[in-house]
Amino acid sequence: MSQEIQNLLYRSVENIYPNPAALEALLHSGKRLTVYAGFDPTGPTLHLGHAITLKKLAEMQRLGHRCIMLIGDFTAMIGDPTDKSAARAKLTREEVLRNCKEYKKQAEHIIDFDGPNPVELKFNSEWLANMTFAEVVELASHFTMQQMAERDMFQKRVEENKPIYLHEFLYPLMQGYDSVALNVDLEIGGNDQTFNMLAGRTLMKEILHKEKCVLTCKLLTDNTGKKMGKTEGNMLSLFDSPNDMYGKVMSWTDGMISAGFELATSVPMEEIRDYEKQMANGENPMTFKKQLAKEIVMTLMNADAAQEAAEHFNTVHQKQEIPNDIPVFDISEPMTIVDALILADLVTSKSEARRQIEQGAVRVNNEVVEKIDHSIRTGDILQKGKRFFAKFV
Repeated sequence: MSQEIQNLLYRSVENIYPNPAALEALLHSGKRLTVYAGFDPTGPTLHLGHAITLKKLAEMQRLGHRCIMLIGDFTAMIGDPTDKSAARAKLTREEVLRNCKEYKKQAEHIIDFDGPNPVELKFNSEWLANMTFAEVVELASHFTMQQMAERDMFQKRVEENKPIYLHEFLYPLMQGYDSVALNVDLEIGGNDQTFNMLAGRTLMKEILHKEKCVLTCKLLTDNTGKKMGKTEGNMLSLFDSPNDMYGKVMSWTDGMISAGFELATSVPMEEIRDYEKQMANGENPMTFKKQLAKEIVMTLMNADAAQEAAEHFNTVHQKQEIPNDIPVFDISEPMTIVDALILADLVTSKSEARRQIEQGAVRVNNEVVEKIDHSIRTGDILQKGKRFFAKFV
């Protein structure tokens, strides 16, 4: 248990409030803590960033604590302004419920909703949707306009003369009140949620006169420093196929290997440090990236899926062989390669098809195609990038 507590406190962790010693004392106290992590259903899939938070929740579950996965079905309709240069598009109730329909199914690869200590699934509309206007005003009285306006993204919008809407100030109040409604001891979330989670600490102290700890997880970022997620368009979805998961990890920069191991796998930290030394001494990073891809697929799916994905990648990308399970499309006459790319759902528009061809990302029968008027005939195998194929018969 002591080693598990150390992993909980320090692995993948950016900050702990009020401090690590306070949370460590709670964990050693013998008290069964109430812990939650929240997820706003702004899209239909959870992603690898969410998985990092879920892994922390799973650690608390294994330690025997009461754990809650909270779906922000009410807060998602308000829209979290964190890191946004403009207000989020407002979602309807129907859109939110449709988005979160498969969240439990995706999360159960990491946390356990059954067994002797199941994770509870809750929705914050249970309490937020029933608040009166007087209660919202009372909630707002615990914060100042200066506290809200000091947030970086709001300051940037002011400088750029972009609007800041009043409902955006209400978001951290709503998320903060989740802690009060659940009467939690600990909240877990990504480092980008620090402001919102600390709002919960404020409300817990002033309403329930109770201390709440906050554990913020490190963010997995790409080589530009942008976090992996829906907004940036680079997310690894928990609903991706094993082959796509593996392939996406293999597209990461070498600089993401160590962080990927720490945040998204259970490989011991001493082994990760050893990998870092080997790469620093000249070992090919590709070796470790393959292992990372396999570990991530195994974590999010299972060992068999990870092995099959590794073999698929080796077949398609290293041996330059065509996979056996590519989609097949019937055509009655030759068509342009642009139309073929759209028919095979390899692109979403003709302009994207032309751009992919101009960038040398399209092959026919393993030969790069340079002309947009190239004809596709029966028997041709069309390839976009390294991982996407279609056969025409």
